Amino acid sequence: MALSIFDIFKIGIGPSSSHTVGPMWAGHRFLNDLREKGILNSITSVRVGLYGSLALTGKGHNTDKAALLGLAGYRPDNIDPDAADQAFEDIVNKGVLKLAGEQEVSFNYDTQMIFHYGEELEHPNGMRIYAADQNGIVVYYKTYLSVGGGFIICADEFNAPAGQGGQVNSGAPTVPYEFKSAAELLALCTEHNLTIAELALANEKALAGGDMEAVNAKIDAIWDVMRNCIERGLRMEGALPVSNMQRRASVMYKQLMANPEAMLKDHFAIMDWVTLFAMAVNEENACGGRVVTAPTNGAAGIIPAVLAYYTRFNDSSEQGVRDFLATAAAIGMLYKMNATISGAEAGCQAEVGSACSMAAGALAAVLGATVHQVENAAEIGMEHNLGMTCDPIDGLVQVPCIERNGMAAIKAITATRMAMRGDGNHAVSLDSCIETMYRTGLDLQSKYRETSTGGLAVFAKPQCVA
Repeated sequence: MALSIFDIFKIGIGPSSSHTVGPMWAGHRFLNDLREKGILNSITSVRVGLYGSLALTGKGHNTDKAALLGLAGYRPDNIDPDAADQAFEDIVNKGVLKLAGEQEVSFNYDTQMIFHYGEELEHPNGMRIYAADQNGIVVYYKTYLSVGGGFIICADEFNAPAGQGGQVNSGAPTVPYEFKSAAELLALCTEHNLTIAELALANEKALAGGDMEAVNAKIDAIWDVMRNCIERGLRMEGALPVSNMQRRASVMYKQLMANPEAMLKDHFAIMDWVTLFAMAVNEENACGGRVVTAPTNGAAGIIPAVLAYYTRFNDSSEQGVRDFLATAAAIGMLYKMNATISGAEAGCQAEVGSACSMAAGALAAVLGATVHQVENAAEIGMEHNLGMTCDPIDGLVQVPCIERNGMAAIKAITATRMAMRGDGNHAVSLDSCIETMYRTGLDLQSKYRETSTGGLAVFAKPQCVA
């Protein structure tokens, strides 16, 4: 059983991987079930129930929209973000939903999209979809859990043993270098004289049936989406949805471009650019734009920003970009397999913390660090994000999320530099840090885990949101 680089990095739309991308895939998966059972054309109505964090912050995260678009046949990896809002409005206003774009059923948003605010399923992000026939009899229903990073599983899959919350796909092809921990990963690299990127790419080649060109093309496509997201975020102006807060990235970009010679005097000016790259991505995410879950949407700006730092301010190469993403993915797999990347399950440390860790290790790798220095950088990146809460104001992926990505991108670079000043020996292992993150997340009260019922979501609300 092996995870793929493309399980960790998925192309989707904002504002949330667990609340938007995952529920859209759930709708798509439900359609596949109806087709397999041969009952799609007999369905006359559907009902969607959202539970836990999906209910409490669902409207701010567009969970309702995502679920309905998924049922309408749209996929998060190819939907036109600019058309998504209109498609959702048409469903709500016309009271008609075309399942898979072909089977027309009636849909009353007020009675058939149900927010179960006081209930939680096996996971904090739960949803149920019901399909009924012309007699109003429910002929099929399914419970889905959105476990972070766009991963969707059924309740029975969630209860199957596969780590502490890192459920993965079953039936995957075997890979030459299977690992379940950072210690195993380092041991394999040492035994076979491989870098982490070389090992991860060898595994990916096996998953792709030996087609390395296809693997490279898919990795290049991931970077293209990240880079395009940065560039679009630098240009776009106006207000963020719902909150009406003004986008800041374009203003920062104009300021930096107006005075480029300042970089000759200000040794910290590069930090402004890195912060800008991260914020540009997350403003796009907040507006429902096309992003890459890295490993989640709430943390989508960190890895692109640090990778842009590598390509723009260091000696970089095309293969270096691939190695960066392969290394980051391998580290991300450790979090997915042994802990969680869900903010609703373990707070923002699981999202921004894991992304910071992935970016730090990846940057160290492409700057020439040893595998032990890479592991050290990844550990530092997480260690100093432990305990971070997820308390988004108004349930929106805006405050504190956008600035937090900028801060974490800088922290990742700092972690890399600290690790590369050492020899790879360090007191805290990445494995122990990952376990600590997971256990800390379990100890966090639910109001600090993406429910918007505590922290900044309560106490800073009047000051921060228009």
